[in-house]
Parts: sequence; C-alpha cells; structure tokens
Amino acid sequence: MVRASDRDANRALQERFAQVHEEYAHLRVGLGELQQRLARLQVSASSDDGTVTAVVGPRGHLVRLELDPRIYREPDAVVLASRITETVQRATAKAASETSALLADYLPGDSAAMSIIRNNDFGAVLKRHDGELAIDDDSDGARGGRDAR
Repeated sequence: MVRASDRDANRALQERFAQVHEEYAHLRVGLGELQQRLARLQVSASSDDGTVTAVVGPRGHLVRLELDPRIYREPDAVVLASRITETVQRATAKAASETSALLADYLPGDSAAMSIIRNNDFGAVLKRHDGELAIDDDSDGARGGRDAR
C-alpha cells in the first residue's frame, strides 16, 4: 500500500520535473535568437563633457573609442586617460546590465550563470562548491571531498 506522503512526494517531484523541463524547452527554443541578440549588442557611453565616447560589446570589451577634437584644447594626458577609463567602465556596466536583462528571459534568476553576469563574481559561485572541494589540513596537502582516497 502506497502512503499518502509517498504519493505527495512523487507528485511534487513530477511537478518539479515538469517545471524544469519547461524551462529547458524555453531555453532551447530561444537559444539561437539569444545568441544573435547578444552578438549584435553594442552599448555606448559618453564622458560628462562629451569628448569621449566608448562603445563596448556584450562582454564589456571595447569595440570603438571616439575622441572629440576638443580634447586637444587642453592637452592633459592624465585627465584624458582618466576620462577614457571612466567612460569605458560606464559603458561596460551598461553592457553587463543589458546582457543580464537579455539572459533573464532564458535563465533562472538564481542560477550560477546569472550570478556571474549580474555581479561579475566568480567567487560567489565557487563558494557553492567549497564543501565538495575542501582541502584537508594534512601536511601532504591531500584534497578532501568525495574523491579523496
């Protein structure tokens, strides 16, 4: 005789499987479109005075840098370098935000991939696995975890 709790647990597992399968199907169908949208994504930002414009791709890599001729009126390499750096950083932050928004339609919000994209924090994702990869305090430096012998 099957207990009611066993049926409830089985029903819950079936519902969870159906949810995961639906998420996978949604991701699979839209993956090609997502790849195209990401490949086309370019984000720009300009300095406060408008003399520097940076265009970056979806991963924040610099695609184009535009310098207005007004930069030659007051030639100061340190100020210009700072202005370029700040502008590229601003464009990169916008690109991360737009990339995250695009991916949010395809990936669960609590997934490791979204965490990396949203926070640019690989460490937080790796901490999830610290227990499995624990290093023993032995002097020989043997690794602990499931595969340690």
